[in-house]
Amino acid sequence: MELTDPGPRPNAFDIEKATLENENYRTTVWTGKYLQVTLMTIPVGSSIGLEVHPETDQFLRLDAGRGRCVMGPAKDDLTFQQDVEDGWSIQVPAGSWHDVINTGDEPLRLYTVYAPVHHAQGIVQATADEAEEDEESGEDEPPEWTVQPGSGETDGHA
Repeated sequence: MELTDPGPRPNAFDIEKATLENENYRTTVWTGKYLQVTLMTIPVGSSIGLEVHPETDQFLRLDAGRGRCVMGPAKDDLTFQQDVEDGWSIQVPAGSWHDVINTGDEPLRLYTVYAPVHHAQGIVQATADEAEEDEESGEDEPPEWTVQPGSGETDGHA
């Protein structure tokens, strides 16, 4: 299935099929003015990477694989821990340090909804390393036409 992020225009697609077919670490499939949808594939033994988004809520849904979700108020205080698998959802409040680790024997496939928009429209990142490089270089910034909070707090990565 080939998907192109049409930006803030009406859109519909089979999200479960797209998630299961996605081979990239992150594929941005829809960017609206206030929220965004991305597909993610986490290899066996890997994770999304411990991070915090001070002003971004996240919703994640797993469509394949098994993992462990950890969250907490600080990167060294991850008091919430939950094993998750196909069919589970994860809600990450803004300001919570979080990670999802693939503990299974197949790629962990999920989709994420960010509010507000968190990534560049249509960006595709084959690996976590590529995603990190794009963030550091400024290539992975939300479009100017999206509504962003204004406190100036930046995301953190462990």
